[in-house]
Amino acid sequence: MDIETIRLIITGISITIGVLGPALAIAKIGGEAVKSIGRNPEASSKIQTMAILSIAFAEALAIYVLAIALIIRFVK
Repeated sequence: MDIETIRLIITGISITIGVLGPALAIAKIGGEAVKSIGRNPEASSKIQTMAILSIAFAEALAIYVLAIALIIRFVK
């Protein structure tokens, strides 16, 4: 195996593993927000705001993983 093949494999593995955590977190946040709104519809605007903010923070982790994977792939 040459170095380019190894970089490609490591990039794919890092994106796969690195995005799994934020994806599960976003699913958990969304599910709990829907449950909370179902229990207390009057608080839906506050719950929705907090859920969107939490999802944005979880998505930021996936963007960091993407940046690291691109560095691994293209920096020599």
